[in-house]
Amino acid sequence: RMGVRAVAIQADLSRLPDIRSLFTRLDEALGGIDILVNSAAVMIPRDFGEVSEEDWHSTMDINLRAPFFCLQEAARRMRPHGGAVVNIGDIAGMRPWPRFPVHSISKAGLEMLTQVTARALAPAIRVNAVAPGPVLRPDSVSETHWAAMAAALPLARSGSPRDVVEAVLFL
Repeated sequence: RMGVRAVAIQADLSRLPDIRSLFTRLDEALGGIDILVNSAAVMIPRDFGEVSEEDWHSTMDINLRAPFFCLQEAARRMRPHGGAVVNIGDIAGMRPWPRFPVHSISKAGLEMLTQVTARALAPAIRVNAVAPGPVLRPDSVSETHWAAMAAALPLARSGSPRDVVEAVLFL
């Protein structure tokens, strides 16, 4: 309806062969890539002492490893003509969330990935991140606690998906 061509390509971002296949299929379907938004993430609530190896791997694979290799694949394709990358970070990468230790660590890593690649790929490819605060209430957070958190923010409200979209579109 918007007059643009879109294709759906499924991939398991925890698997490097699937990431590479995703970009190959993207090349075949659309002829390349100009913009990458790394937004896939998992957020597993665990106390530090209860984090399992599986929790660690599943979170790091999706929240940090996948954006790294998606960005690498995209950069290979964008270098000749330029492009833009936006990583979706989280304030948990800047302020520790004890109930989500692996998520916090992975998002801190994504912040560094953004900084490293912004320098490594400039000026042809712009790499930025959006690090939203509270936007969507996790199931593990009560509505009462969510409302209290929102009230304590400078704007006295949580963010909205639209807020994040506008920031991504700007970048």
